[in-house]
Amino acid sequence: MALSLPDQIPATFREDIDGFLAWIQLEKGLSENTVQGYLNDLAQCSGFLGKQGTTGWPEVEASDLSQWITHLGREGYAPSSLSRKLSALRMFARYLVRENIRQDDLTEILGGPKIRRKLPTVLTPDEMVKLLEAPDRKSSLGIRDTAILELLYSSGLRVSELCDLTLYSINLEEGFLRVFGKGSKERMVPLGGPANTAIRNYLSAGRPDLVKAKTGSELFLSKRGTAISRKMVWVLVKNHAERAGIDKPVKPHLLRHSFATHLLSGGADLRAIQEMLGHVDIGTTQIYTAVEQERLLDEHSRYHPRKKM
Repeated sequence: MALSLPDQIPATFREDIDGFLAWIQLEKGLSENTVQGYLNDLAQCSGFLGKQGTTGWPEVEASDLSQWITHLGREGYAPSSLSRKLSALRMFARYLVRENIRQDDLTEILGGPKIRRKLPTVLTPDEMVKLLEAPDRKSSLGIRDTAILELLYSSGLRVSELCDLTLYSINLEEGFLRVFGKGSKERMVPLGGPANTAIRNYLSAGRPDLVKAKTGSELFLSKRGTAISRKMVWVLVKNHAERAGIDKPVKPHLLRHSFATHLLSGGADLRAIQEMLGHVDIGTTQIYTAVEQERLLDEHSRYHPRKKM
């Protein structure tokens, strides 16, 4: 694939960019879209540098690149877009050193833009109650759905973990679940009282009606008697949320986020929450502290008498 270089690239910058594109295509084997993305970023950067009076890549300073990134930030580029552009520059800088066009990596001392991690949406405790009360508990499917919702909220399971549960995964007497999470790592998760009751009710008054001749040991069954699918869990959670009048895009993972956030706001230890969620890194769990902090700030700004000062 031969790419034509945009006119915005100054003449003294073109040869090195052209050589870089050939290198990432032929030696690195990068995709056409990736190569085009690198070209666009380098064309934009070199166009800016040329207007600043820089005559070629050997003369570019790290401060010149920093000015370009600052300029883009003022133009309204998102931190994620700036980070991607910096990634293109970093690979190009390694190429310049590799080809002895430069002796130093001009991006080495550049810091990346600070990307604010998006906080997960959670349900309030009141919304959670409405969702849990939404299924029709007089039907077999409603009894099943109640047990699924209670379990997702009580134990913070991933939807795939819930679908993989069997009759042997659950110990109602001890109040624990045995879950196989990512990487087939086993963990024991507490089962709350309401979830325990809902599952007992499902096993006695819901699951027997769903069992077919070829049904195995799967805990949660579809109408066909097979293990319930992830897609079906997504659909039932969405439908019950709409029935409950919750004005949020409710998905199974939202119940997992709500489980962790509500535990934290109730005083649970972060390490315990990490263990229950099956997170390898405590840093992954710490996002919920930010959710709780944001909630407290919101409450303060709404109700404190001197909120506007």
